[in-house]
Amino acid sequence: MNKYELYCNEFTQYLQIEKNASPNTITNYLKDIDSFLLFLKSEGINTLNDVDHQTVRLYLTGLYDKKLSRKSVSRHISSLRSFYKFLDRENLVENNPFQQVSLPKEPKSIPTFFYQEELEHLFNISDLSQPLGQRNQALLEMIYATGIRVSECVGISLNDIDFFLNTVIVTGKGSKQRYIPFGSHAHKALQRYIEDGREKLMKKTDTQTKAVFLNARGNRLSARGVRLILDKMVKDAALTVNIHPHKLRHSFATHLLNEGADLRVVQELLGHEHLSSTQ
Repeated sequence: MNKYELYCNEFTQYLQIEKNASPNTITNYLKDIDSFLLFLKSEGINTLNDVDHQTVRLYLTGLYDKKLSRKSVSRHISSLRSFYKFLDRENLVENNPFQQVSLPKEPKSIPTFFYQEELEHLFNISDLSQPLGQRNQALLEMIYATGIRVSECVGISLNDIDFFLNTVIVTGKGSKQRYIPFGSHAHKALQRYIEDGREKLMKKTDTQTKAVFLNARGNRLSARGVRLILDKMVKDAALTVNIHPHKLRHSFATHLLNEGADLRVVQELLGHEHLSSTQ
């Protein structure tokens, strides 16, 4: 094992243990670091200590020449900044050449959301006599009522829902958990689905699962499956809008704020670490 592999292994352990980073985040970090190490090799730069501001500028120029988006370039900078910060902490390098590099500014766009009339169409198209119709309605009600992310929604298990208090506990980014209240419509849709439709879907497989939301084969629904379901619901409702699960999350936040909810309360419900994300 060469020293770079050793550095990357130690950095991976740091991300897993101290930063509690997700496997996807770690994969992206290591991918960006590998790209940078290949660049250093092509430039004849033998040690990480030999990297200076000019080297970094040359590397970033190469990224832009590859037509990478600003978001991708920002990720590369963040990955390498964190890598060097770790190496500096471990006294493996003398400085962090990425510390003073500013991230390229992303053009700010206002998140889209559903208008009340559009939501009414969506909430009235599911066939509630069928298991999948009950599931789709419960899925729609849950995402809109709580503003949770799709990854959080598909991760909900039966024991995460408290029907007496009308709350659900979800696991968000960084494995942080939070309790979120939901209203009577979500309560009714969830209870109907769990007591009827979910039981029928469970009979289609020999595998037992505590997952609330199941696919047509009786297994845990995937995030991609949720997107496909919502796409179909929009088509069935004859809405000419671009649908994505985050649009329901944006709608949840927008409608709360329009009704006078405090911004910091919405921040807590959405699971945002920084208020600027909510704003």
